[in-house]
Amino acid sequence: MPEGVIKEISVFTIDLPYSHGTYTLSSGREYTKFDSTIVRITTANGIEGWGESTPFGATFVAAHGRGVRAGIEEIAPHLIGQDPRRVDRINEIMDGALLGHEHAKAALDIACWDIFGKSVGLPVCELLGGSTEMALPLISSIHVAEPAEMRSQVSKYRKQGYLGHSVKVSGDPVKDAERIKSSLADKKADEFFIVDANCGLSAETALRMLRLLPNNLDFVLEAPCSTPRETLSLRRRTDVPIYIDELAISESSVIEFIAEDAAEGINIKISKNGGLTKSRRLRDLCLAAGYMFSVQDTVGSDLSFAAIVHLAQTVPEKNLRCILDPTEMVTVRTAHPSIDVVEGRAMAPKLPGLGITPNLSVLGRPVACYR
Repeated sequence: MPEGVIKEISVFTIDLPYSHGTYTLSSGREYTKFDSTIVRITTANGIEGWGESTPFGATFVAAHGRGVRAGIEEIAPHLIGQDPRRVDRINEIMDGALLGHEHAKAALDIACWDIFGKSVGLPVCELLGGSTEMALPLISSIHVAEPAEMRSQVSKYRKQGYLGHSVKVSGDPVKDAERIKSSLADKKADEFFIVDANCGLSAETALRMLRLLPNNLDFVLEAPCSTPRETLSLRRRTDVPIYIDELAISESSVIEFIAEDAAEGINIKISKNGGLTKSRRLRDLCLAAGYMFSVQDTVGSDLSFAAIVHLAQTVPEKNLRCILDPTEMVTVRTAHPSIDVVEGRAMAPKLPGLGITPNLSVLGRPVACYR
């Protein structure tokens, strides 16, 4: 086997309990833990690359943990003997082996970027375009709760230095208006708020909710509706900025939003889009369109956070609003050293690749190996 090509792919799985009990989204969706899949790709010359994909349950987008592993089972044999550093070719092979199922491809793609960085002695962010060297502001994730509790949660993160806050709403216009007003009651001038409906509103319920709010509240509305048509309909009826998320599932879907002038920003979730290679393409499309960015993932542990930080580190400061630290949302740490968070900001490690190493004593034995 030629030196440097993929020799083995190992698959690990671990449950990640939600760190605050039960996470509630719109439409009554609830989650207490998340099914994470972590992969290790080993090359013939002994370099190991790691990646993670953790869907947000089975009702957020069309993905779930067992589906990730079933997808990897389909794809992995096609990658043995391939050069992992040729990331675009790797993605062509994965797309040829399995249609869709981007969550399954994400962990493999991220692991290839980890190998790429280690093979040339550079952090992944340098290979993705170069680090901006800015400290990246974090965003909190405030699940649906009573208005006073959501205000308290925002205050807690504010004390930790967070400048961004993502406030979830349920789909009830009256209650959601109260949640928004309460969450933004103590807003500081330099803070950024997202009201995230996770596609749980119709254009009608969104307009009713917005009409119940004072005119001077400063926030953007993320993923309001479940279809592009409804989102565009809402866009034409409100001056509240809109970010896309769940509906941004491919380059073509984002191009359609740009062409219709249906949004002002995007929340790039790396595993939902198939990994860093395809997220890099979305980054460039959206920069060309003048979009603002939030860089996140559905959820995850340390490897997901590392991928988020490396991609966000390449977004120009004027376009980047915030990033998500998914490790704050779960109780299990899967790698070391952890990425430092100081006063609500983080930076990509300077070490080669992703800059972190999974803890095998936490991951246990692989559930599958492909050679």
